[in-house]
Amino acid sequence: MLCSLWEGSFLQTFLLLFLIFLILASYMQRRQRRPNYPPGPPQLPIIGNFFQMDFKRPQITMQELVRKYGNVFYMEMGSISFILVTGLPLIKEVLVNQGQVFIDRPQVPLNFYVLKSFGLVMSNGQAWKDQRRFALMTLRNFGLGKRTLEHRIQEEVRYLTEAIREEKGQPFDPHFQINNAVSNIICSITFGHRFEYHDPQFRELLKSVDEVIILETTWQCQLFNVLPRIMRFLPGAHQKYFQEWKKLKSFVVRVIQQHKEDQNTGEARDFIDAYLKEMSQGNISPSFNEHNLVWCTLDLFLAGTETTSTTLRWALLYMALYPEIQGKIQSEIDRVIGQSRQPTMADRENMPYTNAAIHEVQRMGNIVPFNVPRVAVVDTIVAGYYVPKGTLLVTNLNALHRDPKEWATPDTFNPEHFLENGQFKKKESFLPFSMGKRVCLGEQLARAELFIFFTCLLQRFTFQAPPDTQLSLDFRAGLTISPAPYKICALPRETQPKVGL
Repeated sequence: MLCSLWEGSFLQTFLLLFLIFLILASYMQRRQRRPNYPPGPPQLPIIGNFFQMDFKRPQITMQELVRKYGNVFYMEMGSISFILVTGLPLIKEVLVNQGQVFIDRPQVPLNFYVLKSFGLVMSNGQAWKDQRRFALMTLRNFGLGKRTLEHRIQEEVRYLTEAIREEKGQPFDPHFQINNAVSNIICSITFGHRFEYHDPQFRELLKSVDEVIILETTWQCQLFNVLPRIMRFLPGAHQKYFQEWKKLKSFVVRVIQQHKEDQNTGEARDFIDAYLKEMSQGNISPSFNEHNLVWCTLDLFLAGTETTSTTLRWALLYMALYPEIQGKIQSEIDRVIGQSRQPTMADRENMPYTNAAIHEVQRMGNIVPFNVPRVAVVDTIVAGYYVPKGTLLVTNLNALHRDPKEWATPDTFNPEHFLENGQFKKKESFLPFSMGKRVCLGEQLARAELFIFFTCLLQRFTFQAPPDTQLSLDFRAGLTISPAPYKICALPRETQPKVGL
């Protein structure tokens, strides 16, 4: 009995001393920082600022901290230290002027556990340069920036309009129909074919994409970044996150195997064919291997599906909420294009209001509010503050796109933000595709998809709220900011009177 009491007392004492040691170690570590370190909220030992984050509404947390600590501040999440940079001058400073300093992606435990440093998004150094160069070349070979890819988008929008027409004006959730349509464009490039909207296997794949997008920012997944060696053995949302990634990876591995089995020596049919042929060449970069093929394909698939489809879902929601703006767009469509043909990219120059509305959807939807993170490869100075090598960089695009100094009505959907004397006007403070050396490689494709899909849908339908339903701008926070699930009615325009200018 005495032994058990002694052992219990010893354990309690040990734990207490260990906790005191951690607190002192954390205090000493902060004391060792240089005097011109960025300001920031106080941190707890080990977990840092974990409990100060609202993972469901991270924009709110960050804006409160910006108001308190300024345009450059410092936070910690376990072993990960990062600075948040706000304002166009500072964002240009870190992404352009110091582009080589912040060129790399960080090895965050959650992402590294899944994909290591493979692919296009999270790779670094020469491997990243080689993979990005090859991906851009291959995308161009398969029509990027050419009429052939524009024809693919036009063909797919015909399938989408037919699927929406089958709803017969009744309330429906457009989520997976739009996802499937947009995904089919990148699928035709990466896999060599499109998928039917009722294909059960592909629907499951799109659900897996949706799951990983939403799960990554749950508190369990973020706690994995703080305590990876412990969390990998515990249940929670992070385990489902890993399972969904396995499903996506397994799908791509099967497609690659099929390509190997029926590969021919003729012209490459798609990205996977082109990559396999590159791997078979002599004297190529060692980064061209099957692991990178899997993750480059997945990067193209996810990025080519999620961002554009989420923007289009925001677009339909805003059209239903702002019917007078929808009417102006439709009037411009009727005047420039009419109803007898599909929109083309050549029409965009003559449709400033439609173009401005698409840009305003991107600004207000703000689907990647904090950009894809970077990491400092050397010690540097930002706004007079010392930033050591290995510090993660987050750029506050959310604040930039809602800055009252840059936008007349920052919290209101207003296409006039991108118009001057009736003509479309570019805005320097509009950065949905980021800037610098790691600017989104799919920007050109995304812009073409957004214009043709959006214009064609409004050419054919008027979108409005279901009867006795109040639509809202509620959102789901994940890797992207997407609209909360909603239902909408798509009324065929041929049955409606035309709206005049």
